[in-house]
Amino acid sequence: MNVPEDIPLEVTCLMVKDKLAVGDAFLFLDCRNPDEYATAHIEGARLIPMRELPQRVSELEAYRDQEVIIHCHHGGRSERVALWLREQGFPGARTMVGGIDRWAEEIDRTVPRY
Repeated sequence: MNVPEDIPLEVTCLMVKDKLAVGDAFLFLDCRNPDEYATAHIEGARLIPMRELPQRVSELEAYRDQEVIIHCHHGGRSERVALWLREQGFPGARTMVGGIDRWAEEIDRTVPRY
């Protein structure tokens, strides 16, 4: 799947939930720290902390032409990661607005809030 260059930067938690439910092909990336991931995480998200991404970006090569949805705690880090990935040639990089905190509030109340 080729991602159009003008894909919106932001995606809602509900949109991500729907993509996961129907099995859409995309990479769901958690850019928080390991201790945050241990406290709360979303099933199906792959942890690569923001600080490690420059050294580990090659692990994402298979997703260069696909949608990559990134989340963090509230959305600040994931927005920076999405913009950085777009600069690295990942036009489908997007941020999940509100992060795992909004996910826990709107989608899955069993996910701990911190």
